[in-house]
Amino acid sequence: MNTKKVVIWGASGHAKVVADIIRLNHQYNIIGFLDSQSPERKGESFYGSTILGGVDEIEILLEKKITNIIMGFGDCLARDLLFHKLIKKGFYFINAIHPKSTIAADAVIGQGVVVCAGVVINSNTVIGDNVIVNTSSSIDHDCTIDESSHISPGVHLAGGVTVGKGTWIGIGSIVKEKITIGNNVIIGAGSLVLNDIPSKVLTYGSPAKIIKWIK
Repeated sequence: MNTKKVVIWGASGHAKVVADIIRLNHQYNIIGFLDSQSPERKGESFYGSTILGGVDEIEILLEKKITNIIMGFGDCLARDLLFHKLIKKGFYFINAIHPKSTIAADAVIGQGVVVCAGVVINSNTVIGDNVIVNTSSSIDHDCTIDESSHISPGVHLAGGVTVGKGTWIGIGSIVKEKITIGNNVIIGAGSLVLNDIPSKVLTYGSPAKIIKWIK
């Protein structure tokens, strides 16, 4: 019987993936999901548990000494803001690492990280707090992924790539070796990144080009 309790913030598709990983590892008991976007869903059954409510549940959870939590949604900016708010409140972010992922022994993994099925993370790579490394993506040697970024399914990063804070790399994209990608970047699906990308831009294509600056 699991003795550690955890809450997942989010109640949609990605939350199901996170919940599945947690259950496969048999270390935590999921007591419920949080959903601030749809308060009317409170009490609804969802993926083997219950939607507890939204942001109003934070103080209730703290009173019950339930402080283990993990993000179950993909928006980088929203996840980053919420992550830091909850850390200050006293919550502890667990990791959800799929047993069928492959992670080098010397890789450094932060807090609140989700690593999905089929992922490969190679040697001397650093994965920051609150990062999603999604299904069947690969991060090669000597990469650094800063906090609250999202590496989408099927993304492949060659060696020595640096990804800034809050950056979202779209599904199926490929990044050449030794590329630096800035903070709060969105890279569109299926892009081929051959040159460094500055912060706060939307870029996509093959090769990827800057489409517009993000405020």
